[in-house]
Amino acid sequence: MIWWPEIGVGYFPVAAGTAPYDRDYFNRFDRDARTDLGKALMRARVKFVERHHRGSLIDIGIGCGAFIEARGNHRMTYGYDVNPAGIEWLEQRGLFINPYFVSFDAASFWDVLEHISDFGPLLDNVRSWLFLSLPIFYSADHALASKHFRPIEHYWYFTRGGLIHVMQKCGFELVSESNVETELGREDIGTFAFRRAHDRL
Repeated sequence: MIWWPEIGVGYFPVAAGTAPYDRDYFNRFDRDARTDLGKALMRARVKFVERHHRGSLIDIGIGCGAFIEARGNHRMTYGYDVNPAGIEWLEQRGLFINPYFVSFDAASFWDVLEHISDFGPLLDNVRSWLFLSLPIFYSADHALASKHFRPIEHYWYFTRGGLIHVMQKCGFELVSESNVETELGREDIGTFAFRRAHDRL
């Protein structure tokens, strides 16, 4: 891992093609979403988003589509994924949109941003609201010892300050944050709402 202590950000060069995004990956998310914890997480995420934004949104990295289903109005919540099983799920419902080519008022990245080597082009197409959940670390040692150190999936590792710094560089300011996912039983997960510093027309 490369760690920049001055900003609190780490990067691990995940080998291309090794990330396990397939039907089994989709099915694992589906099983988890049906548990009491999974249902509570989706309710918490929907509630967190609705505190700030009730309009259209694109969910990046849908897992099994549980957040889209929990939000309810499919015509207001679209999705994007690289997992063929996730793409199929979205296309069957007419909800697949490629956010590299279409801009959105809001986007959610639930346990996703750390999986994307270059997330800048995606964030460039978010006009206003950005919602994130992801692991938050105190140091490189904390990251390397964590269950969230996943060298075949996770490129990025952030301290709280590191995430805020990177989002500011991408044009977003922190509006609110929550430890609800950690309180529900997940380890070291933070939830954040960012808003573009100057909303685009």
